[in-house]
Amino acid sequence: MSSSTVKVLALVPYGHDTAPGQRFRAEQWARSLEGQAEFQFAPFESARMKRILYLRGRQAEKAIELGHSLLRRAWSMANLARSCDVIYLFRELAPVGPAVLERALAMLGKPIVFDFDDAIYVPSVSEANRRFQWLKCPQKTDAICRFSTHVIVGNDYLKRYAENHAKQVSILPTTIDTEAYQPKTSVAISGTPVIGWSGSLTTASHLKASGPALQDLRLRLPFRLSVVGSQDFSLPGLEASSKSWSAETEIADIKAFDIGVMPLPDDEWSRGKCGLKALQYMALGVPTIASPVGVNAEIIKDGHNGFLASSRAEWVEKLALLIRDEPLRRRFAAEARRTVEGWYSAKIQAPRFLQILRQAASAAPVESDVKSQEIFSTRG
Repeated sequence: MSSSTVKVLALVPYGHDTAPGQRFRAEQWARSLEGQAEFQFAPFESARMKRILYLRGRQAEKAIELGHSLLRRAWSMANLARSCDVIYLFRELAPVGPAVLERALAMLGKPIVFDFDDAIYVPSVSEANRRFQWLKCPQKTDAICRFSTHVIVGNDYLKRYAENHAKQVSILPTTIDTEAYQPKTSVAISGTPVIGWSGSLTTASHLKASGPALQDLRLRLPFRLSVVGSQDFSLPGLEASSKSWSAETEIADIKAFDIGVMPLPDDEWSRGKCGLKALQYMALGVPTIASPVGVNAEIIKDGHNGFLASSRAEWVEKLALLIRDEPLRRRFAAEARRTVEGWYSAKIQAPRFLQILRQAASAAPVESDVKSQEIFSTRG
């Protein structure tokens, strides 16, 4: 394909500016590529489905709304795909059922660029939707990889899986808009230190699991826990504030943290995650501590641009050190920002995304990912 504008039909799961992976990958890159790529986003999830999906019960309403969404998805494929140069598919065409729609999509004859940023091939169902578990088919990820012209993944762990099924695979890390995410002007702590966590209802259990370490720390030092994304969160013995996530206040909410934490269990699902929480903290100059699980151990160089902590005692010692040591916080904030600007920024990764889209659209061979991986492994 020439350097003319490439037309992309983006088949995505969620509405605009509502889900982290989609926001910090496709939606962010599309903004960066304005004038070079023309994106038409077609979400699976309706506003009504989003409101009721994670509520307990209301199974009939969920089933009806799911049926409407499936019909809307089929309409998008039949009508919108005709005028595009390439189809971008994020995660899956539908959250239920085998790869029937995906097979139909492949039969349209349009090149498909498939992108996923989690271990979506691992069974994972929210507590509110256990009754629908039998409809989930995570194994269809194998088939989608085979149907696709090119597969994009968020880290090397996911790449190793995708290479077993796909012809061409590239790593594009989840990125930060470094223009919007401007770092804090100071890491000085005024008043009671604030240890912060940003996430969702489905990942709040990770923070709960770190409760014993935080409770041990509170016996040594005063601090307040600030939770964004899980309303009514609490831990015994801790002063905590919690609020729902909002796109409008997300940056300001994280900037209010003195220290950002990202605890994770070491399991197959977590090893596939792309470190977004840590990247958000780091881009905003918030000193960061994370579990050394998956890509976290690549993003954070322990003692250089942040801390990694595994054991309960290690979490306590490193949190206490950061609370007490302002020069260390200042150094971590500066080095972390350089890490994000050097590899995890939309400015760097969006042009790589555009190259993959154009090469898929023209069926041209895609360059080896070796060079980018050399940069990835030797940066900062």
